[in-house]
Amino acid sequence: MFPSVVFRSGNNGPAVLGGAWGGPSDPSSLSPLGGQTLPWLDVSTMDRDLSDGDRCCRSWNPGCQIFFPPSEAPGRPQEQRCWSSFLEHRVPVVTEEVAREALLSFVDSKCCYGSAAAGDLVILELKQQVLRRYRLETFSESRISEWTFQPFTNHSVDGPQRGTSPRLWDIKVQVPPMFQEDTRKFQVPHSSLVKECHRCHGHGRYKCSSCHGAGTVRCPSCSRAKRRARPARRCQMCSGSGRQRCSTCSGRGNKTCATCKGEKKLLHFLQLVIVWKNSLFEFVSEHQLDCPGDLLAKARGETLFKDENTMVYPIVDFPLREISLASQRGIAEHSAALASRARVLQQRQTIELVPLTEVRYWYQGKTYVYYIYGTDHKVYVVDYPERYCCGCTII
Repeated sequence: MFPSVVFRSGNNGPAVLGGAWGGPSDPSSLSPLGGQTLPWLDVSTMDRDLSDGDRCCRSWNPGCQIFFPPSEAPGRPQEQRCWSSFLEHRVPVVTEEVAREALLSFVDSKCCYGSAAAGDLVILELKQQVLRRYRLETFSESRISEWTFQPFTNHSVDGPQRGTSPRLWDIKVQVPPMFQEDTRKFQVPHSSLVKECHRCHGHGRYKCSSCHGAGTVRCPSCSRAKRRARPARRCQMCSGSGRQRCSTCSGRGNKTCATCKGEKKLLHFLQLVIVWKNSLFEFVSEHQLDCPGDLLAKARGETLFKDENTMVYPIVDFPLREISLASQRGIAEHSAALASRARVLQQRQTIELVPLTEVRYWYQGKTYVYYIYGTDHKVYVVDYPERYCCGCTII
């Protein structure tokens, strides 16, 4: 591919920003331009046109550059919240009946678990906790420009002669629903130019690499001996010629250029790649039960608090201090990660209650344990006493 160029606004209009590794580019290094700078790409003014209001940074991909618009002013001031009503909220208690039904439902979903143990076990103890889970979602948009090409089919060319190419953030697109990730590609207006195909040098075809243009290859059966030994007879595969028609090019000696599809020319243009990403930060409050944290992070909870805006403020006064610290840390991490590479469109932070119950039970002289987590009563089994494999009991 070709080195990427990016547009940014300056005092003198759009400019080219550096090559693949940043810094001013040599126009001759931009293959599609062939050493000629388009009239609307002003390389010489790049350095002096940089301003705080219109910034760019190097992409994590060396072959392209990423754009983001000026930082927006902070939104509403932080409001003082009263948490007393939130703390009064309770989740339903898990009873022995609920615990047994949850395990039976779990066992029924597993082909190698027997249901006898789930039905006959004796529950010894239910140890319940309610965890607080903090979650921050940041929905952002980033824009990257990169050179690309396609076969030119003699249609009209939207080049610089039709006007100045717009800045990338001036191109209007339909934003997907908030917090739904998506990637879309668009052709930057007035950035097209036609060049001879670099693969076939404008011929539309190129010499076959298998037969080197001869149209035939050495016979794999007789290896050009023309006769097969013991007993000596003429080779049936090549009829004694010692060569066969090349299967790669069907005997033509050349192939249609895969780059230009035989059109001989390529249409080069700048492609705008827009990525909408939903960054996620999660924190679950500490607990003393031995249930995997990744299950609790995905568990269904009951929403205690929700705050959604263009930018949300850290929670600083929640009674559980570790939740306040998680909010501050999450917002700081997202701000640092996205400030130089994307524009934040929306943020959403929530505090959820996630119930967790440890169930200790007795079955056939031994004590076992399993966990029920989430408002939908998902089950995590540590060591189930009645497990099978391929219909056979493991002894």
